[in-house]
Amino acid sequence: MTEFNQGASRLQEAFSRGKAFIPFITCGDPDLETTKACIREMAAAGAGVIELGVPFSDPTAEGPVIQAASERALKAGVTPRAVLDMARDLREEGIQVPFVIMTYANVPFAFGADAFMEACAQCGIDGLILPDVPFEEKEEFQSVCDAHGVALISLVAPTSRERIAMIAREAAGFIYLVSSLGVTGTRTEIRTDLDAIVAQIREQTDVPVAIGFGVSSPQQARQMAQSTDGVIVGSAIVKLVGRHGMEAPAVVGSFVHDMVQAVQDCQAKAD
Repeated sequence: MTEFNQGASRLQEAFSRGKAFIPFITCGDPDLETTKACIREMAAAGAGVIELGVPFSDPTAEGPVIQAASERALKAGVTPRAVLDMARDLREEGIQVPFVIMTYANVPFAFGADAFMEACAQCGIDGLILPDVPFEEKEEFQSVCDAHGVALISLVAPTSRERIAMIAREAAGFIYLVSSLGVTGTRTEIRTDLDAIVAQIREQTDVPVAIGFGVSSPQQARQMAQSTDGVIVGSAIVKLVGRHGMEAPAVVGSFVHDMVQAVQDCQAKAD
């Protein structure tokens, strides 16, 4: 099998081009062909990085929108192996946007951590997010990620406080800054003092910071991008897929285009 992975370098390159918009999609909802089509549209619309959500039976960090999408995908028979094969197919088509897998620790654990990271590398996955693995327990996955050139993405939350410095010092790829307490989902207002958290991170590392949880509109994306290097949106996109089904790719592409434009507008003002 051809190995497409280029390690954290592809993630670094994505952020070197400016502020990145990072869309998330639950793979296999309503089916993998629709997911593929959505990813093609996202890439064409200028997504900097794409998060591939692996359906999981107990997605503890997710709100009702992504939970429901995971249930639909699981009922359709989607497996982690099928998601990886889909990523490989897209790489073979020539899609070069960095891919980051978002899943839970039991998935690579059941797969076999080394085998899972090897498969990720072979299928062109650049990073991995495991929201249920705290910083203090990451070594079980960190060593095998490093061995296969897959960046284990660190998360910083409003509750991280004195842990922010040590998390930032060991971060790779980018840092996922969680905007608010609770699960994923759209929010009308984000009140966390994000500037202060970003400042703490910047004191420790130059690894890019991308913010997620709750962002759902171009206005919010523009605001969040002012102090960060990227903006992550999941629930708003998954909601569009749930509403439009197999007709979703064009709608998702239009949404991503508008979000990319909002983030790039912020970049232009910063320059």
